[in-house]
Amino acid sequence: MKYHGQADFRHGQTPLAAVVLVNLGTPQAPTATAVRRYLAEFLADPRVIELPRLLWRLILHGVILRIRPARSARAYQKVWTERGSPLLFHSRDLAEGVQRQLREKGHEAVEVLLAMRYGAPALSAVLDQLSQRNLRRLLVVPLYPQYSGTTTGSVFDVVARQLQRWRWVPELHFVSDYYGEPGYAGLLADRVRASWQSNGRGQHLLFSFHGIPERYLRAGDPYYCQCLATARATAEQLQLDAGSWSVSFQSRVGRERWLHPYTDQELVRLARTGVTSIDVICPAFAVDCLETIEEISIGERERFLAAGGERFHYIPALNAEPDHIGFLAELVRKQTAHWPEWMPADPLSAIALQQSAERHAAARPAFDQDAKS
Repeated sequence: MKYHGQADFRHGQTPLAAVVLVNLGTPQAPTATAVRRYLAEFLADPRVIELPRLLWRLILHGVILRIRPARSARAYQKVWTERGSPLLFHSRDLAEGVQRQLREKGHEAVEVLLAMRYGAPALSAVLDQLSQRNLRRLLVVPLYPQYSGTTTGSVFDVVARQLQRWRWVPELHFVSDYYGEPGYAGLLADRVRASWQSNGRGQHLLFSFHGIPERYLRAGDPYYCQCLATARATAEQLQLDAGSWSVSFQSRVGRERWLHPYTDQELVRLARTGVTSIDVICPAFAVDCLETIEEISIGERERFLAAGGERFHYIPALNAEPDHIGFLAELVRKQTAHWPEWMPADPLSAIALQQSAERHAAARPAFDQDAKS
């Protein structure tokens, strides 16, 4: 294996400290071609689909990538804006906001970047760029409040694969989840209260989380438990009665049993039991995206109303709102509290190393001539 580093590395240069916020990713355009490229990368990840590789490759390329891209492209067209994909621009705004707040608090030496697990800006490419800038301390924050091997675990896989190829591996810190961080449930509760104040309060509050296959739970994935804990903590903040809120799971695909109850079935059940007015929040998503806007706010709204409901209100994700930016900036500050504001090598050591490097550079022509002879 060849270990990568900077060519003609200059010892004693100022090291870099970086924070990389990582989200899932998005196609680059709402077209079948762009969606096919994105889905091919996403669905090929063994963390996402745990099936024998040869079998899954045949299904993916023989069936799914022939049918699904056109349908998904039509869904993306419903949520695409002048700024492009909501997931991308909300995530970019979030990263820029965290950077701005850190600098306002005096943490000017820490650089905040955005990366995507699938699509662009690719996490692997962002890390490669940092490797050429003398990165010495790295904090990776997947923008998934609850841990799952399908999401956070996959981010770690990329980080590990990249760093194992580096000659000088930086100090690494990795946030596995943050649903239990002080103030997080309060953020969600505040978002619900603000919605109630602006749009009125429904009879029922539904917490809809992205689903995963149920067998992942049985194999030890903590996602389900962390989702329930998130909803329970938020309901407590809101002082909700037991019967006025519930949890469901959305976005299932295929015939395999996923975490349940399923959001589409739960909405129908609620409508048929007399709930005519409902609020829905999706706490597994840091920012709004296809799954919250098109699937929930558009598709599931229609389902609820068709089942007899009269009012459906989707409560937006935390997005790049000031309180969310402040929460993540504080999370970064806690994780990097031991980092000095700048991280030079020991001054005497740095000078000695640089002098040695300069002597080596001066002697190199003679060395190269001797090597040839």
